Parts: sequence; C-alpha cells; structure tokens
Amino acid sequence: MYDRIVVEFPGLGIAQSELSKIAFAIGDAIEVRWYGIFITLGILLAVAYASWRGKRNEGIIFDDVLDVALVTVLLGVLGARLYYVLTELDSFPTLGSALAIWNGGLGIYGGIIGGCLGIVIACLVKKISWRKLFDMAAPGVMLAQAVGRWGNFFNGEAYGYRIAEKTTYYFFLKEYTPASGEGTLFHFLRMGLWPSEYSMTRLVYVHPTFLYECVWNLIGFGLINIFYRKKKFDGQIALMYFAWYGFGRMFIEGFRTDSLYILKGVGGSAGLRISQLVGLICFVGGTTLLTIFLLRAKNAEPLFDACTEELEEELEDAENLEDVAAIYGDETEETEEIEETEAVEEATEEETENIENGNED
Repeated sequence: MYDRIVVEFPGLGIAQSELSKIAFAIGDAIEVRWYGIFITLGILLAVAYASWRGKRNEGIIFDDVLDVALVTVLLGVLGARLYYVLTELDSFPTLGSALAIWNGGLGIYGGIIGGCLGIVIACLVKKISWRKLFDMAAPGVMLAQAVGRWGNFFNGEAYGYRIAEKTTYYFFLKEYTPASGEGTLFHFLRMGLWPSEYSMTRLVYVHPTFLYECVWNLIGFGLINIFYRKKKFDGQIALMYFAWYGFGRMFIEGFRTDSLYILKGVGGSAGLRISQLVGLICFVGGTTLLTIFLLRAKNAEPLFDACTEELEEELEDAENLEDVAAIYGDETEETEEIEETEAVEEATEEETENIENGNED
C-alpha cells in the first residue's frame, strides 16, 4: 500500500505535485491521514450549517441540533460501513476485517440511510419535527460530501477511466466511448495520477470523478440555499437534495472504476452499478414526491388566502368599533353625568316637598 501519490491537472495549470496520505503522526503508533481530516471537517461543517438554519429558519435550538447530530453521525458511519461490507462480502472473510474501518471502505448511500434513521429516532425521542431536521441537515450533508471528496483525492482513489482520444463510460448496463481528446471538456479537466491501477511506473490521465462530484454538490448547495427561505412545506429541501444528488451521482458513477455491483455478468457486463440504480431511485422518488407536495401546497394557498382575508376583515371591523368608541366615548361619559345630576335633583325636590308637607301637618 503506497502512502504517496503524484498528481497534476495540466488543463487547469496545476503542475505535478507529490502528495502524502498522512497529514501528521503522533509518536510512532498514530498516523492522522488527510482522508480522516476532510471527513471530520465535512461533518463539523454539516453540524454548523444545521445549527445556523435551525436558529435562522426553523426555531430549533443548538442543544437539540447537537443531540440529534451525535446519533446521526454514529448511525451514518455504521450505515456507510455496513453498506460497503454487504456489497463486497467476498472481501471480508472475518468479522474483524469487516469492523476494520480504518482500512477503508465506506458507502455514501449507506451513510445517508443511516443518517436519516438517526435523525428520525433522535427527533422522535426529543419530540421535535424530523422533517425540519431533514431540511436543516440536507444542504449541510451536500457541503460535507463536497469537502469529503478531497479525502479521496489525497488517497488517490475514487477516480475514473483513462482519458485519451476516447474514454470509457457506462450508463447502467451499456458501454459508451465518448471523445475525450484535445478540445473536449474531459481533456481540459483530466487528472494525471501515479501510481494507479493502470500503471505503477508512469503517470496516466484519468477522470477526476471526485472533482466532478465536488463541483456538482457545491452547485446544488448554492441552489438549495436560494430556495430555502421560499420553501412551501417541511421536507421540501431534503427532497430537493435527494433529487439533485441522485441525478448527478447516476451519471458521474458511469466514469468510475471502483463501483460496487449487483447482477454481475448480466449481458456480459461487469454488472449493474449500485450507485447508478440508487441514484435513479433517489432522483425519480425525490422529484415525484416534491411535485406532489408542491401541488398540494399550491392548492392549499387559495383556502389559506381566503381565511386570511376573512380574518383581516374581522380585525378591520374590530378596529372600526374601537374608533367609534374613541369618537363617542366622551359624549357617553357626559350623558351619564347629566343623568346622575338629574336623578339627584329629582330626589332633592321630593325630599323638600315631604318636609314642607310635614310642617303643614
């Protein structure tokens, strides 16, 4: 296992550089790798973003966000590892090898599934809205994925097929060979990598699929933040995330050389790429649910507007009554004083008459 890689991006003007997978060491026993640093940084950014959204838009305090995050991160990591192990059972003959997460092997979709389960469980326990937490977490997760992909870069992994005059691309079970020579976008973005599965002795140009996904997630993060304040229902932002990420991952996965497969050997192919299938499900499911709930919210708006108008009219009437009282209040008080004075005068007159009659008797 090599600890150093050589990379370059000639189209972007980035010359050859040698990178180490190890950021620093603590003594002789502990090595802190760039992969772990970027993953940790991504998690911290996701929690910070969720906390900010909770305070700004959802009325959920930091302490609640932190409690949910602890459960979510734990189940997210377990889910990511379990997802990878279940799809590569032949590579893990013992329980110890399956638990050795430090040797690599995490599936992002497993992490998302485990994280979603963690949010639901923690929110039910704390009696707060899990739909709001989904909305708060989704953009942060997208940001964390963008940052985490640079851990793959320092590891020299998650790259794609070779780039020459043509390249290889798979869309589900079909193989394509799009042009990737000079003048194409693929040629401009090409990454030189050594060592790689293609060569242990020289630099080979490949698709920087980690970069493709990083850029896709950053674009999605920006767009989702624009729509956040205008969301129509709780859960809308999360559905937008699933649809956006699923669509992008479905296509980007076709360039990767390290995909996980099911239905291996069907039609003479390596198999069906799991991430393409899950990406399709996320895109179709997220888009469908998003459309349904947006239509429901739109249909509910006329009723809401009618109720609002009726309430406003009632408030206006109440204000008018207060105005009337303010105008005629003084006259009412004067009338009451006059009536009281007249009653006293009448009583006085009656008493005087009685006295006079008594004297006559």
